Amino acid sequence: MHTWDVMRQDDNGNRVHLAAHDSRVSALAHVLAMESGVPHKQLYWVEGPAGAAVRTNRDLYLVFLHLGQDARAASWSLSAFLRALWKVSVPLRDRARLDPDDVAAMFSAAATVPPAPFDPAWSGKDLALPGPEPDGYADWERVVLSQIADLEDFLTAPPGPRARFGVEAPRPPGSGRRATPARWYNFDPATYLECAVAGSLGGWEAADGARVPLASGPGAPPVRSYVREIRAMTWAELARIAVCGQVYE
Repeated sequence: MHTWDVMRQDDNGNRVHLAAHDSRVSALAHVLAMESGVPHKQLYWVEGPAGAAVRTNRDLYLVFLHLGQDARAASWSLSAFLRALWKVSVPLRDRARLDPDDVAAMFSAAATVPPAPFDPAWSGKDLALPGPEPDGYADWERVVLSQIADLEDFLTAPPGPRARFGVEAPRPPGSGRRATPARWYNFDPATYLECAVAGSLGGWEAADGARVPLASGPGAPPVRSYVREIRAMTWAELARIAVCGQVYE
């Protein structure tokens, strides 16, 4: 059985073994969790077998599906999860593209750290995209902070029992412009994460139990979405994944 080791080098150049993980994604997530904490001069990295763990949309879908299930069991709110996601994204902000393993690690790390506190300034800040489409980390950040601000507004004006049919974010007077649609369908981490990948990349199967496909005829093969290899993703693509988490059904 392969293991991946999380290593640290301190200010004096001493190397320390911190932990061993049974998956590359969880080891990378551990590194992100450490790097997103209090600023420091220490270095963290992963040692272990080379090669990607997340190769297809199906692989990423299953990571997100299980993360959502775990977040639901742990009673995470969507706002808390997104604030934690924003927090662990910071060490990656200078990368133009993220390998699928890094994407999976970023979302996995979010479930392991205390979320960043809500900043009331986000509600009144102009978070609108400067261009017609998201471009780069700054625009991904605008999308996520817009969603966090909307969810904070919903605390004072809850979506109610018909939320799953879609509701408009309150966005009261004084709200800044936001980078995301006002319409919301998904209000918990499990549905947000599942819809984020299902709507943007696919990779689901009816047997997963998260989607109810249209009925197929007798003798038809099991319903599933097309499985394909995925490549490194830009922050613009990750922004679209986040929007799917909000609005895809």
